[in-house]
Amino acid sequence: MEKEQNLNEENKDKSLENENYSEENSGNDVENKSKQEKEISLEDKIKNLEDKITRTFAEMENQRRRFQKEKEDAFEYGGYTFAKEALNLIDNLERSKQVMENDETLKNSEALKKILDHLSIINKDLISIFSKNNINPIESINKKLDPNIHQAMMEIEDDQKEPGTIVQEIQKGFMIKERLLRPALVAVSKKSETDSKKTNENKEKIDDK
Repeated sequence: MEKEQNLNEENKDKSLENENYSEENSGNDVENKSKQEKEISLEDKIKNLEDKITRTFAEMENQRRRFQKEKEDAFEYGGYTFAKEALNLIDNLERSKQVMENDETLKNSEALKKILDHLSIINKDLISIFSKNNINPIESINKKLDPNIHQAMMEIEDDQKEPGTIVQEIQKGFMIKERLLRPALVAVSKKSETDSKKTNENKEKIDDK
C-alpha cells in the first residue's frame, strides 16, 4: 500500500512538472509571437516612413522645377502684355499712312511725301526697338498659310499663286521669342471660278476615258 501511494505521488509530481513545463513553453511562445509582431510592425513603420520621405522629396523637387520654370517664364516673357499693347503704336502708324495716302487734297504733294517719310522712320525705329527685345514681325507675303501664326480673313482669286498662298497682309503679326504675340491677319489666294471649272472639266474627261 505504501508503495502504491508513493508511486501515485511521484506520478502526480511528474504530471505537475509537465504542466508547468507546458505552461512555461506556452508563455515563451506568446512572448516570441509578441516579439515577432513588434519587429514586423517596426519594419512596417520604417517602410512607411521611407515611402513618405521619398514622396515628400519628390513633391519638393517637382515644386522646385515648377517654380524655376515660372521664374524663367517671368524673366523671358514678363513684358508680354506690355509688348502686345505696344503693337497698337505700329497699327496706328500704318492707319495714319493709309489715311494720308488716300487723302485727295494731299496726294502727290511734297508735304505728304515728308510726312510719310517721317512716319516710315518712326515705324522702323519701333520695329528696331522691338527686335532688340526679341519681338519680331512674322513673315507673311508669298508664304503658305500657317494656322499657328497666320489668321486668314479673306480669299482673293489669283491663278498665278497656289491656293492658300498669302497675297495680302491686313495686320502684321509678331512673335516674342518662340511664343506667338499675335497672329498675322492675312488674305490668301484661291483659284478663280473659270479656272476651277476648267480643272473640273479636265478631271471629268480623264474619268470618262
